[in-house]
Amino acid sequence: MKKYPKKAGEKVEQALHEMKEGKLKSGSGKKVTDPKQAIAIGLSEARADGVKVPKKK
Repeated sequence: MKKYPKKAGEKVEQALHEMKEGKLKSGSGKKVTDPKQAIAIGLSEARADGVKVPKKK
């Protein structure tokens, strides 16, 4: 498993929590139900905040 900075982990944790509550939405506005997609959204938000996270492949 890859190691990410603490801030990135917090963003992912927040995104997963929102997904479980049914509040997380994708870019198109639909509800996110897949945990992998929630993790991707959390990492993307961390990148936007300036946290050093490896780029998407």
